[in-house]
Amino acid sequence: MGFSTYKELGDYFIKLGATYALFKMLSENDNSKQQIYLGGSFNVLQQLPFGEIKEYVDIAKPNYKAPMDFYWINDSLDYAKAPNTQLILYPKYPEVRLSGFLSECDTAPSKDLQPIPKEARGESNQKDGRVLILGICPDKKVYAYLATKNSTLAKDIEQSLYSNIPEKDRKVLNQFPLKSNDIADKDSLILMLRDLVNKDWIQSVRMYADGSTRPYNASNGGGYTMEAHFGIIPNGEAAPDYKGWELKSHSKTRITLMTPEPDKGLYHEIGAKEFAIRYGHYTKKENERYFTGPFQVNKPCKVSDLKMVLSGFNLKTQKIDDAAGGIMLINQSEEPVAIWSFSSLLQHWCNKHHHACYVRYQSKVDSDKNRFYKYSPIVHLGEGTDFAKFLNAMVNGYVQYDPGIKVIFDENGESKAKPRSQFRTTLKKLETLYDSFEKVDIFKDI
Repeated sequence: MGFSTYKELGDYFIKLGATYALFKMLSENDNSKQQIYLGGSFNVLQQLPFGEIKEYVDIAKPNYKAPMDFYWINDSLDYAKAPNTQLILYPKYPEVRLSGFLSECDTAPSKDLQPIPKEARGESNQKDGRVLILGICPDKKVYAYLATKNSTLAKDIEQSLYSNIPEKDRKVLNQFPLKSNDIADKDSLILMLRDLVNKDWIQSVRMYADGSTRPYNASNGGGYTMEAHFGIIPNGEAAPDYKGWELKSHSKTRITLMTPEPDKGLYHEIGAKEFAIRYGHYTKKENERYFTGPFQVNKPCKVSDLKMVLSGFNLKTQKIDDAAGGIMLINQSEEPVAIWSFSSLLQHWCNKHHHACYVRYQSKVDSDKNRFYKYSPIVHLGEGTDFAKFLNAMVNGYVQYDPGIKVIFDENGESKAKPRSQFRTTLKKLETLYDSFEKVDIFKDI
Protein backbone atom coordinates (compact mmCIF):
# COMPACT_ATOMS: atom_id res chain seq x y z
CA MET A 1 0.00 0.00 0.00
CA GLY A 2 2.27 2.79 1.24
CA PHE A 3 1.99 6.37 0.00
CA SER A 4 2.34 7.69 -3.55
CA THR A 5 2.50 11.42 -2.87
CA TYR A 6 3.67 13.68 -0.06
CA LYS A 7 0.09 14.97 0.32
CA GLU A 8 -1.17 11.44 1.08
CA LEU A 9 1.49 11.01 3.75
CA GLY A 10 0.73 14.47 5.14
CA ASP A 11 -2.96 13.60 5.49
CA TYR A 12 -2.03 10.44 7.37
CA PHE A 13 0.25 12.38 9.71
CA ILE A 14 -2.64 14.73 10.47
CA LYS A 15 -4.89 11.77 11.30
CA LEU A 16 -2.25 10.66 13.79
CA GLY A 17 -2.30 14.10 15.42
CA ALA A 18 0.83 15.63 13.88
CA THR A 19 0.84 19.41 13.66
CA TYR A 20 4.09 19.82 11.75
CA ALA A 21 6.53 17.63 9.88
CA LEU A 22 10.11 17.52 8.61
CA PHE A 23 11.98 15.56 5.97
CA LYS A 24 15.58 14.65 5.23
CA MET A 25 17.10 13.49 1.95
CA LEU A 26 19.21 10.59 3.18
CA SER A 27 22.75 9.74 2.15
CA GLU A 28 24.59 6.43 2.22
CA ASN A 29 26.05 7.34 5.61
CA ASP A 30 22.56 7.48 7.12
CA ASN A 31 22.14 3.94 8.39
CA SER A 32 21.78 1.87 11.53
CA LYS A 33 25.53 1.57 12.05
CA GLN A 34 26.66 5.15 11.39
CA GLN A 35 23.36 6.57 12.74
CA ILE A 36 21.31 9.24 10.96
CA TYR A 37 22.97 12.64 10.82
CA LEU A 38 20.58 15.45 11.80
CA GLY A 39 22.77 18.54 11.91
CA GLY A 40 26.13 20.13 12.56
CA SER A 41 24.97 22.11 15.59
CA PHE A 42 22.51 21.77 18.45
CA ASN A 43 19.94 23.82 16.50
CA VAL A 44 18.09 20.62 15.61
CA LEU A 45 17.03 20.39 19.26
CA GLN A 46 14.65 23.26 18.52
CA GLN A 47 12.91 21.23 15.80
CA LEU A 48 12.40 17.87 17.50
CA PRO A 49 10.77 16.83 20.80
CA PHE A 50 12.87 14.78 23.18
CA GLY A 51 13.14 13.67 26.79
CA GLU A 52 15.66 14.45 29.50
CA ILE A 53 19.19 15.10 28.27
CA LYS A 54 21.79 13.09 30.15
CA GLU A 55 25.55 13.39 29.93
CA TYR A 56 27.93 10.52 29.20
CA VAL A 57 31.44 11.75 29.88
CA ASP A 58 33.43 8.64 30.80
CA ILE A 59 33.57 7.25 27.25
CA ALA A 60 35.87 7.68 24.24
CA LYS A 61 33.59 10.31 22.67
CA PRO A 62 31.86 12.19 25.53
CA ASN A 63 28.31 13.10 24.56
CA TYR A 64 24.77 13.80 25.65
CA LYS A 65 21.80 11.55 24.95
CA ALA A 66 18.07 12.23 24.96
CA PRO A 67 15.27 9.66 24.39
CA MET A 68 12.53 10.17 21.81
CA ASP A 69 8.96 8.85 21.73
CA PHE A 70 9.46 7.45 18.23
CA TYR A 71 7.15 5.31 16.02
CA TRP A 72 7.73 3.72 12.62
CA ILE A 73 4.90 3.55 10.06
CA ASN A 74 5.08 0.67 7.58
CA ASP A 75 3.50 0.26 4.13
CA SER A 76 0.44 -1.43 5.66
CA LEU A 77 -0.13 1.80 7.62
CA ASP A 78 0.56 0.02 10.89
CA TYR A 79 2.88 1.66 13.36
CA ALA A 80 4.80 0.63 16.45
CA LYS A 81 7.15 2.25 18.90
CA ALA A 82 10.92 1.99 18.48
CA PRO A 83 11.65 2.09 22.23
CA ASN A 84 15.41 2.62 22.04
CA THR A 85 15.38 5.67 19.79
CA GLN A 86 17.46 8.55 21.05
CA LEU A 87 19.27 11.67 19.99
CA ILE A 88 23.02 11.66 20.53
CA LEU A 89 24.64 15.07 20.87
CA TYR A 90 28.36 15.20 20.22
CA PRO A 91 29.63 18.54 21.66
CA LYS A 92 33.15 18.19 20.25
CA TYR A 93 32.06 18.65 16.61
CA PRO A 94 29.23 19.62 17.40
CA GLU A 95 26.60 17.47 15.74
CA VAL A 96 23.40 15.57 16.47
CA ARG A 97 22.57 12.05 15.29
CA LEU A 98 19.58 9.73 15.58
CA SER A 99 20.40 6.33 17.08
CA GLY A 100 18.73 3.10 18.21
CA PHE A 101 15.81 3.61 15.84
CA LEU A 102 15.48 0.01 14.54
CA SER A 103 15.78 -2.23 17.57
CA GLU A 104 12.72 -3.94 19.03
CA CYS A 105 10.34 -2.44 16.46
CA ASP A 106 8.43 -4.73 14.07
CA THR A 107 7.36 -1.92 11.74
CA ALA A 108 10.83 -0.39 11.30
CA PRO A 109 12.23 -0.41 7.73
CA SER A 110 15.29 -2.38 8.81
CA LYS A 111 16.23 -3.68 5.34
CA ASP A 112 16.49 -0.15 3.89
CA LEU A 113 18.55 1.33 6.73
CA GLN A 114 21.44 -1.11 6.69
CA PRO A 115 25.04 0.02 5.98
CA ILE A 116 26.04 0.03 2.30
CA PRO A 117 28.81 -2.49 1.45
CA LYS A 118 32.09 -0.74 0.67
CA GLU A 119 32.20 -1.99 -2.92
CA ALA A 120 28.70 -0.60 -3.59
CA ARG A 121 29.23 2.88 -2.19
CA GLY A 122 29.13 6.00 -4.34
CA GLU A 123 30.79 9.34 -3.74
CA SER A 124 31.27 10.32 -0.13
CA ASN A 125 28.02 11.20 1.62
CA GLN A 126 26.01 11.56 -1.61
CA LYS A 127 22.20 11.56 -1.57
CA ASP A 128 20.98 8.07 -2.41
CA GLY A 129 17.27 8.61 -3.12
CA ARG A 130 15.82 7.62 0.27
CA VAL A 131 13.81 10.17 2.24
CA LEU A 132 13.06 10.15 5.97
CA ILE A 133 9.86 11.98 6.94
CA LEU A 134 8.97 12.82 10.54
CA GLY A 135 5.52 13.87 11.75
CA ILE A 136 5.59 15.62 15.13
CA CYS A 137 2.66 15.77 17.55
CA PRO A 138 1.97 18.18 20.43
CA ASP A 139 2.31 15.31 22.92
CA LYS A 140 5.93 14.84 21.71
CA LYS A 141 5.23 11.68 19.72
CA VAL A 142 7.25 11.43 16.51
CA TYR A 143 5.92 9.30 13.64
CA ALA A 144 8.50 8.27 11.03
CA TYR A 145 8.12 6.96 7.51
CA LEU A 146 10.90 5.99 5.10
CA ALA A 147 10.37 6.65 1.41
CA THR A 148 12.60 4.05 -0.24
CA LYS A 149 14.97 4.63 -3.14
CA ASN A 150 13.20 5.06 -6.51
CA SER A 151 9.75 4.92 -4.85
CA THR A 152 6.97 7.11 -6.19
CA LEU A 153 6.84 8.99 -2.89
CA ALA A 154 10.59 9.66 -2.80
CA LYS A 155 10.47 11.02 -6.36
CA ASP A 156 7.45 13.20 -5.51
CA ILE A 157 9.20 14.71 -2.49
CA GLU A 158 12.35 15.29 -4.53
CA GLN A 159 10.49 16.99 -7.39
CA SER A 160 7.66 18.75 -5.54
CA LEU A 161 9.42 19.83 -2.34
CA TYR A 162 13.21 19.56 -2.24
CA SER A 163 13.90 20.87 -5.74
CA ASN A 164 11.76 23.95 -5.00
CA ILE A 165 13.89 24.97 -2.03
CA PRO A 166 16.66 27.40 -3.11
CA GLU A 167 20.00 25.70 -2.62
CA LYS A 168 21.14 28.29 -0.08
CA ASP A 169 18.04 27.62 2.02
CA ARG A 170 18.27 23.83 2.06
CA LYS A 171 18.85 22.37 5.50
CA VAL A 172 19.46 18.93 6.91
CA LEU A 173 15.86 18.83 8.10
CA ASN A 174 13.43 20.72 5.87
CA GLN A 175 9.79 21.62 6.41
CA PHE A 176 7.32 19.01 5.18
CA PRO A 177 3.98 20.73 4.48
CA LEU A 178 0.87 19.53 6.25
CA LYS A 179 -2.50 20.58 4.83
CA SER A 180 -4.31 22.52 7.52
CA ASN A 181 -7.17 24.99 7.80
CA ASP A 182 -5.32 26.77 10.57
CA ILE A 183 -3.55 30.05 9.90
CA ALA A 184 0.21 30.35 10.15
CA ASP A 185 1.57 30.23 13.69
CA LYS A 186 3.09 33.71 13.55
CA ASP A 187 -0.09 35.27 12.18
CA SER A 188 -2.12 33.48 14.83
CA LEU A 189 0.19 34.83 17.53
CA ILE A 190 -0.22 38.40 16.26
CA LEU A 191 -4.02 38.10 16.11
CA MET A 192 -4.12 36.86 19.71
CA LEU A 193 -1.87 39.73 20.81
CA ARG A 194 -4.08 42.26 19.04
CA ASP A 195 -7.08 40.95 20.91
CA LEU A 196 -5.15 41.16 24.18
CA VAL A 197 -4.04 44.75 23.58
CA ASN A 198 -7.52 45.85 22.45
CA LYS A 199 -8.91 44.86 25.84
CA ASP A 200 -6.98 47.78 27.34
CA TRP A 201 -6.79 47.33 31.16
CA ILE A 202 -7.42 43.69 32.14
CA GLN A 203 -7.97 42.40 35.65
CA SER A 204 -5.16 40.13 36.79
CA VAL A 205 -6.08 36.46 36.49
CA ARG A 206 -4.50 33.04 36.42
CA MET A 207 -5.63 29.84 34.70
CA TYR A 208 -5.59 26.75 36.89
CA ALA A 209 -5.18 23.03 36.20
CA ASP A 210 -8.95 22.46 36.02
CA GLY A 211 -9.20 25.02 33.19
CA SER A 212 -10.83 27.70 35.33
CA THR A 213 -9.65 31.30 35.36
CA ARG A 214 -9.71 33.16 38.65
CA PRO A 215 -8.55 36.59 39.92
CA TYR A 216 -4.91 36.74 40.93
CA ASN A 217 -3.68 39.78 42.82
CA ALA A 218 -0.02 39.00 43.53
CA SER A 219 2.46 41.36 41.89
CA ASN A 220 3.76 38.70 39.46
CA GLY A 221 0.46 38.37 37.58
CA GLY A 222 1.54 40.01 34.33
CA GLY A 223 2.68 36.75 32.76
CA TYR A 224 -0.18 34.70 34.21
CA THR A 225 -2.78 37.12 32.85
CA MET A 226 -1.30 37.01 29.35
CA GLU A 227 -1.03 33.21 29.48
CA ALA A 228 -4.69 32.93 30.55
CA HIS A 229 -5.66 35.00 27.48
CA PHE A 230 -3.86 32.42 25.33
CA GLY A 231 -5.50 29.53 27.19
CA ILE A 232 -2.25 28.45 28.82
CA ILE A 233 -2.16 26.68 32.17
CA PRO A 234 1.11 27.55 33.97
CA ASN A 235 3.47 24.61 34.32
CA GLY A 236 7.14 23.90 34.84
CA GLU A 237 7.69 22.17 31.53
CA ALA A 238 10.59 23.35 29.40
CA ALA A 239 8.43 23.73 26.29
CA PRO A 240 7.07 26.68 24.28
CA ASP A 241 3.77 28.22 25.33
CA TYR A 242 1.71 28.85 22.17
CA LYS A 243 2.11 27.10 18.80
CA GLY A 244 5.86 26.91 19.15
CA TRP A 245 6.23 30.44 20.57
CA GLU A 246 7.55 31.14 24.05
CA LEU A 247 5.67 34.10 25.57
CA LYS A 248 7.67 36.46 27.78
CA SER A 249 6.07 39.38 29.61
CA HIS A 250 8.09 42.15 31.24
CA SER A 251 7.39 45.46 32.93
CA LYS A 252 10.93 46.84 32.84
CA THR A 253 13.95 46.63 30.56
CA ARG A 254 15.42 43.69 32.53
CA ILE A 255 13.96 40.41 31.30
CA THR A 256 14.00 36.92 32.79
CA LEU A 257 15.00 34.36 30.13
CA MET A 258 14.68 31.15 32.15
CA THR A 259 14.70 29.91 35.72
CA PRO A 260 16.49 26.53 35.93
CA GLU A 261 17.70 25.39 39.33
CA PRO A 262 21.27 24.02 39.69
CA ASP A 263 21.27 20.30 38.97
CA LYS A 264 24.61 19.54 40.66
CA GLY A 265 26.72 20.73 43.56
CA LEU A 266 25.95 21.71 47.14
CA TYR A 267 22.94 23.82 46.14
CA HIS A 268 21.34 20.79 44.50
CA GLU A 269 22.12 18.63 47.53
CA ILE A 270 20.90 20.88 50.36
CA GLY A 271 18.27 22.99 48.55
CA ALA A 272 17.69 26.69 48.03
CA LYS A 273 16.82 27.53 51.64
CA GLU A 274 19.91 26.02 53.26
CA PHE A 275 22.10 27.39 50.49
CA ALA A 276 20.73 30.90 51.06
CA ILE A 277 21.28 30.60 54.81
CA ARG A 278 24.87 29.51 54.25
CA TYR A 279 25.86 31.95 51.50
CA GLY A 280 23.30 34.74 51.71
CA HIS A 281 23.36 38.03 53.61
CA TYR A 282 21.19 39.51 56.34
CA THR A 283 19.05 42.57 55.81
CA LYS A 284 18.09 45.18 58.38
CA LYS A 285 15.52 42.68 59.65
CA GLU A 286 17.23 40.05 61.78
CA ASN A 287 14.69 37.38 60.85
CA GLU A 288 15.41 37.58 57.10
CA ARG A 289 18.25 36.31 54.98
CA TYR A 290 18.71 36.89 51.26
CA PHE A 291 20.74 35.25 48.52
CA THR A 292 20.91 37.72 45.68
CA GLY A 293 23.20 38.88 42.86
CA PRO A 294 23.57 39.62 40.10
CA PHE A 295 26.44 37.30 39.18
CA GLN A 296 28.42 37.86 36.01
CA VAL A 297 30.90 35.35 34.59
CA ASN A 298 34.44 35.92 35.92
CA LYS A 299 33.46 39.14 37.75
CA PRO A 300 33.25 39.72 41.53
CA CYS A 301 29.75 39.92 42.97
CA LYS A 302 29.05 42.95 45.16
CA VAL A 303 26.86 41.08 47.64
CA SER A 304 28.44 37.60 47.76
CA ASP A 305 31.82 35.96 48.20
CA LEU A 306 30.88 33.45 45.53
CA LYS A 307 31.97 33.89 41.92
CA MET A 308 30.37 32.71 38.69
CA VAL A 309 32.49 30.88 36.10
CA LEU A 310 31.82 29.12 32.81
CA SER A 311 33.71 25.84 32.62
CA GLY A 312 34.10 23.69 29.50
CA PHE A 313 33.16 26.15 26.74
CA ASN A 314 35.86 27.19 24.26
CA LEU A 315 35.17 30.80 23.37
CA LYS A 316 37.54 30.69 20.38
CA THR A 317 36.06 27.62 18.70
CA GLN A 318 32.51 28.25 20.01
CA LYS A 319 32.31 24.61 21.08
CA ILE A 320 31.86 22.69 24.31
CA ASP A 321 35.19 20.96 24.94
CA ASP A 322 34.17 19.38 28.26
CA ALA A 323 30.82 17.59 28.27
CA ALA A 324 30.92 17.56 32.09
CA GLY A 325 31.20 21.34 32.26
CA GLY A 326 28.65 24.02 32.89
CA ILE A 327 27.95 27.32 34.60
CA MET A 328 29.14 27.27 38.20
CA LEU A 329 29.26 29.29 41.38
CA ILE A 330 32.59 28.73 43.11
CA ASN A 331 33.65 29.61 46.65
CA GLN A 332 36.87 31.33 47.70
CA SER A 333 38.67 27.97 47.56
CA GLU A 334 37.53 27.73 43.91
CA GLU A 335 35.32 24.75 44.70
CA PRO A 336 32.01 24.61 42.80
CA VAL A 337 29.02 24.89 45.15
CA ALA A 338 26.27 25.30 42.54
CA ILE A 339 26.39 23.85 39.03
CA TRP A 340 24.10 24.18 36.03
CA SER A 341 25.35 21.41 33.74
CA PHE A 342 25.41 21.99 30.00
CA SER A 343 22.98 19.11 29.58
CA SER A 344 20.33 20.73 31.80
CA LEU A 345 20.82 24.19 30.29
CA LEU A 346 20.55 22.76 26.77
CA GLN A 347 17.19 21.29 27.74
CA HIS A 348 15.84 24.64 28.87
CA TRP A 349 17.35 26.89 26.22
CA CYS A 350 16.76 24.87 23.08
CA ASN A 351 13.19 23.87 23.96
CA LYS A 352 11.94 27.31 24.82
CA HIS A 353 13.80 29.90 22.78
CA HIS A 354 13.65 28.95 19.11
CA HIS A 355 10.72 31.37 18.73
CA ALA A 356 10.19 33.88 21.54
CA CYS A 357 7.81 36.82 21.85
CA TYR A 358 8.54 39.58 24.39
CA VAL A 359 5.59 41.72 25.49
CA ARG A 360 5.81 44.72 27.80
CA TYR A 361 3.04 45.62 30.24
CA GLN A 362 1.95 48.25 32.74
CA SER A 363 0.13 47.52 35.99
CA LYS A 364 -2.13 49.37 38.41
CA VAL A 365 -4.13 48.63 41.55
CA ASP A 366 -7.60 50.08 42.15
CA SER A 367 -9.12 51.23 45.44
CA ASP A 368 -10.32 47.69 46.18
CA LYS A 369 -6.74 46.39 45.74
CA ASN A 370 -7.60 44.59 42.51
CA ARG A 371 -4.67 44.49 40.10
CA PHE A 372 -4.95 45.30 36.40
CA TYR A 373 -2.61 45.00 33.41
CA LYS A 374 -2.28 46.78 30.07
CA TYR A 375 -0.09 45.33 27.30
CA SER A 376 1.93 47.25 24.73
CA PRO A 377 1.27 46.86 20.98
CA ILE A 378 5.04 47.02 20.42
CA VAL A 379 6.47 43.54 20.82
CA HIS A 380 9.85 41.97 20.09
CA LEU A 381 10.14 38.68 18.22
CA GLY A 382 13.26 36.52 18.38
CA GLU A 383 13.63 33.64 15.93
CA GLY A 384 16.39 31.06 15.65
CA THR A 385 19.03 30.62 18.30
CA ASP A 386 21.89 28.38 19.29
CA PHE A 387 23.19 27.29 22.67
CA ALA A 388 26.54 28.88 21.85
CA LYS A 389 24.78 32.26 21.57
CA PHE A 390 23.54 31.89 25.13
CA LEU A 391 26.98 30.90 26.44
CA ASN A 392 28.60 33.79 24.55
CA ALA A 393 26.12 36.17 26.11
CA MET A 394 27.04 34.81 29.55
CA VAL A 395 30.77 35.36 28.90
CA ASN A 396 30.18 38.90 27.65
CA GLY A 397 28.00 39.81 30.62
CA TYR A 398 24.85 40.26 28.51
CA VAL A 399 23.13 37.51 30.50
CA GLN A 400 23.56 37.37 34.26
CA TYR A 401 22.47 35.04 37.03
CA ASP A 402 20.20 37.11 39.27
CA PRO A 403 18.79 34.99 42.13
CA GLY A 404 16.25 36.27 44.61
CA ILE A 405 15.98 33.72 47.42
CA LYS A 406 14.47 35.08 50.61
CA VAL A 407 14.47 33.14 53.89
CA ILE A 408 12.20 34.30 56.71
CA PHE A 409 12.52 32.95 60.27
CA ASP A 410 9.48 32.96 62.58
CA GLU A 411 9.54 33.40 66.37
CA ASN A 412 10.14 29.66 66.81
CA GLY A 413 13.20 29.72 64.59
CA GLU A 414 11.42 27.88 61.76
CA SER A 415 12.08 29.14 58.26
CA LYS A 416 10.84 28.81 54.70
CA ALA A 417 12.05 29.92 51.30
CA LYS A 418 11.15 29.68 47.63
CA PRO A 419 13.74 28.83 44.93
CA ARG A 420 14.21 31.73 42.54
CA SER A 421 17.08 31.20 40.14
CA GLN A 422 16.86 33.67 37.25
CA PHE A 423 19.00 34.12 34.16
CA ARG A 424 18.28 37.64 33.02
CA THR A 425 19.23 40.08 30.30
CA THR A 426 18.16 43.51 29.07
CA LEU A 427 15.93 44.44 26.17
CA LYS A 428 18.92 45.96 24.33
CA LYS A 429 20.93 42.74 24.54
CA LEU A 430 18.18 40.34 23.46
CA GLU A 431 19.22 40.61 19.82
CA THR A 432 22.55 38.91 20.63
CA LEU A 433 20.66 35.72 21.44
CA TYR A 434 18.79 35.25 18.15
CA ASP A 435 19.47 34.83 14.45
CA SER A 436 16.63 37.23 13.74
CA PHE A 437 15.29 39.82 16.18
CA GLU A 438 12.71 42.44 15.28
CA LYS A 439 10.54 45.07 16.90
CA VAL A 440 6.97 44.73 15.68
CA ASP A 441 3.92 46.97 15.94
CA ILE A 442 1.15 44.37 15.94
CA PHE A 443 -1.32 46.82 14.36
CA LYS A 444 0.97 47.99 11.54
CA ASP A 445 3.86 45.68 10.71
CA ILE A 446 2.07 42.38 10.12
